[in-house]
Amino acid sequence: MSEAEATSAPRSMWRFARPEDDEQPSLREVNATIAVPHSGIWLRRLFAFVGPGYMVSVGYMDPGNWATDLAGGAQFGYTLLFIIMLSNLMAILLQALAARLGIATGRDLAQACRAYYPRPVNFMLWVACELAIIACDLAEVIGTAIALQLLFGIPLIGGAIITALDAFLLLLLMNKGFRFLEAFIIALLIIIFGCFAIQIFAAAPPVGSILHAMFVPSSEIVTNPAMLYIAIGIIGATVMPHNLYLHSSIVDAIKWATTDSTIALILALFVNASILIVSAVAFHGTGHHDVAEIGQAFELLSPLLGLGIASILFAVALLASGLNSTVTATLAGQIVMEGFLRLRIPQWARRLLTRGIAIIPVVVVTALYGEKGTGQLLVFSQVILSMQLPFAVVPLVQFVSDKRKMGNFAISRAVAVLAWVVAALILVLNFKLLYDTVVGLG
Repeated sequence: MSEAEATSAPRSMWRFARPEDDEQPSLREVNATIAVPHSGIWLRRLFAFVGPGYMVSVGYMDPGNWATDLAGGAQFGYTLLFIIMLSNLMAILLQALAARLGIATGRDLAQACRAYYPRPVNFMLWVACELAIIACDLAEVIGTAIALQLLFGIPLIGGAIITALDAFLLLLLMNKGFRFLEAFIIALLIIIFGCFAIQIFAAAPPVGSILHAMFVPSSEIVTNPAMLYIAIGIIGATVMPHNLYLHSSIVDAIKWATTDSTIALILALFVNASILIVSAVAFHGTGHHDVAEIGQAFELLSPLLGLGIASILFAVALLASGLNSTVTATLAGQIVMEGFLRLRIPQWARRLLTRGIAIIPVVVVTALYGEKGTGQLLVFSQVILSMQLPFAVVPLVQFVSDKRKMGNFAISRAVAVLAWVVAALILVLNFKLLYDTVVGLG
């Protein structure tokens, strides 16, 4: 399918009929503000569509990933690399489906849900997605506050409060245009990538062990409750439910959007795998299996890796990750609110509201339990994210599989089967986690 097919007269039967319809694209202030060429060499056309995929990939390497990857590497070595690989493959498939829905119908996932489901179901889906965004924001507050503490000595509570100011950073970026916003995000991604490339070089991990762990799963992942908890946290931290809403709103053409997001998510795979590998080499391999907090990792990285700047690079990458995630979570929140509720509020107000809700538990937990409590809260937030995934994945797969809605853009039977298998896997893992939690409490 060519990009011309995707951007010309739509063949989807579910597309908006008229611009003046009650349904209008979310983020109208930036929608369709970037001109895209319909001719020229393929590289020029690809660059025109580059951006949304990298914005989406930010959610796949946010501070929540750091906590789960660090804990997984320190406790279990390279074993959970398979889960990181699996999560990324799932993410590539689901983000491609989200892009397809947005391009074929002109609706983002939230608008599609509102057009199809009854009001009570829509309300439940909206609540689930807002919880996911708050959980994600919780991770960003903790990650950014820890980075500020490690780099500048700012107390955790003070750092958490400072993160509320990012609402003004977002407002500044949005006022300069969507391309400027994309450039800012890509620049921070380059910083993150560079920091971990240096750390991987210093760690010099065994390539054979990494490849085996990445492609050959261990049965212990399911049978060991502690490992399963971290594994589900990794899935929750990697496959972000609100990213499916975001991607379905900011894309332009199926072929190039899929290529863009796939390349960007491969970058996210490198970053996530790097965090776990560095943790496995530095901590698991030296007997420091109890390292679970980012602060502990910061203190131990340089001496254990024998690289003086390793800890600083780690903290700089964490700060860049927190700043980046702030932008995309806010955009996703705006899309969800507009799509489900048809409610538009200023982005700075939306940002302050979400961030305010996220700051409260961070401040309370930090005051009561200190840094150890925030580390546990960070991992727990990612498990909450995973629990929200089915509420986004199931409607998405249902819509893109339906020829009555998607017309020629409906996915093939083979892809539909694969997508439903992914949805079922997420559900099974979540039920297993719930069962283990209930039995453990009992």
